Amino acid sequence: MLDVRETAASAARLVKWYRDPMAVQAVRSAAAASIAYVIAVRLSPDDAPPLTAPLTALLVVQVTLYATLKMSIRRVNSVVAGVLVAIAFSVVVGLSWWSLALVILAALGVGHLVRAHEFVAEVAISAMLVLGVTAHGALAWARVVETLIGAVVGLAFNLLFAPPVWVEQAGESIEGLARRLRQLMLRMGEEAAGRTPYHEAAARLHEARRLDHDIAEVDEDLRQAEDSLRLNPRVREGLLHRIVLRTGLDTLEICTVVLRVLARTLTDLAKEREPESLFSRETGATVEQLLSEIADAVVSFAVLVTTSVSASAESAEERLTSELRQAAATRDKLAQLLLEEVRQDTRQWQLYGAVLTEVNRIIDEMDTEHRSRRLLEELDRYTSEQRERRPRLTRLQNRLLGWLGRVGPRRDRDRTAAGHRSP
Repeated sequence: MLDVRETAASAARLVKWYRDPMAVQAVRSAAAASIAYVIAVRLSPDDAPPLTAPLTALLVVQVTLYATLKMSIRRVNSVVAGVLVAIAFSVVVGLSWWSLALVILAALGVGHLVRAHEFVAEVAISAMLVLGVTAHGALAWARVVETLIGAVVGLAFNLLFAPPVWVEQAGESIEGLARRLRQLMLRMGEEAAGRTPYHEAAARLHEARRLDHDIAEVDEDLRQAEDSLRLNPRVREGLLHRIVLRTGLDTLEICTVVLRVLARTLTDLAKEREPESLFSRETGATVEQLLSEIADAVVSFAVLVTTSVSASAESAEERLTSELRQAAATRDKLAQLLLEEVRQDTRQWQLYGAVLTEVNRIIDEMDTEHRSRRLLEELDRYTSEQRERRPRLTRLQNRLLGWLGRVGPRRDRDRTAAGHRSP
């Protein structure tokens, strides 16, 4: 029995390791660098170890295919530029402190000229490394051959062995954020139903503020997932997946901000009414019920935006619609109770109104119709940006579609005429 548990635990650790971006990046980089070294040993005319080839492959290989194709040209550009600068200096001078300083200055200048962007420093790094291993001008060009070998191997490695798609990890991060929001809402609802000291309400406010760090981490995972969807032949409708995930995270971020404002309102209310309870018994119980229903809807919303199967997505949307409908009914009940309390005591009417406004904003943000409009707006915005970014390609596509539109009706007329002429 213990052996089975240990085997299952080992398998779970292996799966977690395989899905870790850092582990995948380390394995892929090591494999590409080793292959580049083996090829360079066979093709390099130099007897010295061809370390420039695995170095270049190490710089080229990325976690996602899009990042590889995007960064490979810049990195190869920077590495080759650094190699050429080092070759030029190695022909004239050797390695010394002043020549090293000149190489760094020249490499940084060349990096800006060739538009290496964020890899300007790598031009200088490549130049220093090559200058260190290049003692004679006759051997300098061998480093260019090694650099090209490493670049080709790195690109081929990413094209033949496509990196994994990180959508599932991004979905788990989004759902994890939603569950943390749910837990905070449940605690705030429980405290609103009873006597809440000011320091406890302030603790919930600090907890809501710390969610900003969680959003930054989820955003980083989502960016990696978006890159893994771009230009990936294994993914269909990658643009739609990216927009669904991005708009879903934007909605959760808005809900987090509104929840932080709600926590601030409840903190101010606790300060004003201390040592009394925040609400009357019936009103407090309604607030607790409403926050519980909204918390469940937040998790259902996260499940909806991270579900790729159409049947599961339809079920998640129905569940979310039902939960939002129930939350809206509870909100209307809370509005009547708060109105009665304000008629009896008008001292905190602004805070009561703020509570109602904030919960209503969260419900509205997760509304399915609102989400559909946001998806259409994002798709239209992306299409407009692509047209503005590539006007020539857009004109060519429009001409091609127009030509196909003219050819299609002409063929139909020809077929019709032939049918009439046939006996």
